[in-house]
Amino acid sequence: MAMKVAVIGAQGRMGHAISAGIESTDGLELVARLDAGDDITAESLNGAEVAVEFTRPDATLGNVLACIDAGVHCVVGTTGWTDESLAQVKERLAGTPGTGVIIAPNYALSAVLAMAFAARAAAYFESAEVIELHHPNKVDAPSGTAMTTAKHIAQARRDAGMGAMPDATETDPHGARGADIDGVRVHAVRLRGLTAHEEIVFGNPGEQLTIRTDSFDRASFYPGVLLAIREVANRPGLTYGLDRIMDL
Repeated sequence: MAMKVAVIGAQGRMGHAISAGIESTDGLELVARLDAGDDITAESLNGAEVAVEFTRPDATLGNVLACIDAGVHCVVGTTGWTDESLAQVKERLAGTPGTGVIIAPNYALSAVLAMAFAARAAAYFESAEVIELHHPNKVDAPSGTAMTTAKHIAQARRDAGMGAMPDATETDPHGARGADIDGVRVHAVRLRGLTAHEEIVFGNPGEQLTIRTDSFDRASFYPGVLLAIREVANRPGLTYGLDRIMDL
């Protein structure tokens, strides 16, 4: 019997891509397409076992909580999550044992691997910076992927007992050095013609390592979403990051 799936944000660019992927995948049945203005209830989800949520940062928390209340597993690709909003999801899930939510900053397998490789490399280099590059319609900056990458780098450096990175900058009135995420500088580019890209640059005296991931089409996110759809029912509670599913 096919697994029944709903898409929330179905009219968006990612929603279209995910809906097309579900419809072309054996063993999945697309039973609901919801978008802005639609109530998310057990009735509107139309018997879905899993809802895939790709909307906006200002809407995603309410959408996910509504899915939990309906007893429907949720796979979330919207970025902009904070510790506080994640805590609200965990609290709501505590009242519905057996329901699972997977939230990932990026579902492109290359991006997930790049984040994992960056965390492994971080303890071996004196300097590290993150550059994320996206289309100009993206509403949040830095991207969730870049934020997660930077936090993983920072944690790896702390675990290795490393101090602050060298940086003699004394004045930066225009913020040219980028965002400071746990001591790691993150730079956001918004440029027409791009889709989703990230570059992590590491430096030591006399050497440089660059890890780069490029998504040229939104279809690149579907294999990771499909992996999460098939796994979410086996992971009650909140799982943050596709790397947890990939055993990275």
